[in-house]
Amino acid sequence: MPEQTPDETLELTDLRLERPAPGVVRLVLDNPAQRNAMSEDMTASWVRAVDALATDPEVRVVVVTGEGKAFCSGGNPAWIAGEPDASVDYLRTRMMAFYRAWLSIRRLEVPTIAAINGAAVGAGLCMPLACDLRYAGASARMSVPFVRLGMNPGMAGTYLLPNVVGPAAARELLLTGRAVDAEEALRIGLVNRVFGDDELQTRVLEVAEEIAATAPIASRYTKVALRDGGHADFESAIQWEALAQPITLATEDLQEGVRAAREKRRPEFRGR
Repeated sequence: MPEQTPDETLELTDLRLERPAPGVVRLVLDNPAQRNAMSEDMTASWVRAVDALATDPEVRVVVVTGEGKAFCSGGNPAWIAGEPDASVDYLRTRMMAFYRAWLSIRRLEVPTIAAINGAAVGAGLCMPLACDLRYAGASARMSVPFVRLGMNPGMAGTYLLPNVVGPAAARELLLTGRAVDAEEALRIGLVNRVFGDDELQTRVLEVAEEIAATAPIASRYTKVALRDGGHADFESAIQWEALAQPITLATEDLQEGVRAAREKRRPEFRGR
């Protein structure tokens, strides 16, 4: 009987883990009947998958997308409103666990990409906001309609959205709850680029492969440096770079990069 791979030993429900190219992992939210709502099974699977990827040395970039015509419709409404008599303390504990589960993607030190292939709503938009890059299909629509449902925003939306689009645009989207289409999302900086619906996955994979081909140690340090809007000030930036750059200068990958540039060929980085 053939030995199982680490991916095959992961028990995933409503979620798929794929490896479409060397160094590239794709997490597919796979609950299309509910527009990829964040079910309890999907949430538990997400945590297991992220935990596994965090310690996988072969991973250089992670792409998240949705199965079917929606990216993610957010938290399951039946779960959100299913316990009207519960205490505030109980609900707070439950929501904190939910937030930490889905925002665990921020633990990954490799670059992360959201390929938003359809509607991304509420928590289903906050999770892409926790990724490094966001690309949208032309028909995608994005919203944080918490106030329209009678609730305060959650899953760090009041932190992540201003970080990505700036305070003015974030205030409007959070206070009105209105949806934006892909082109408006591009104008306000919510997404990096917009592609045709039928080419989104191919184009995002091209970006992922481009990132996966870079030096992984340098890529990780660059991601960490840019996290949460980057450094607090100029001095913090140069202090960080004065340490991080020598670390990468001491790697074998640096020597390979210089040789490849001299020889006019593609470098083969090994992460050491």
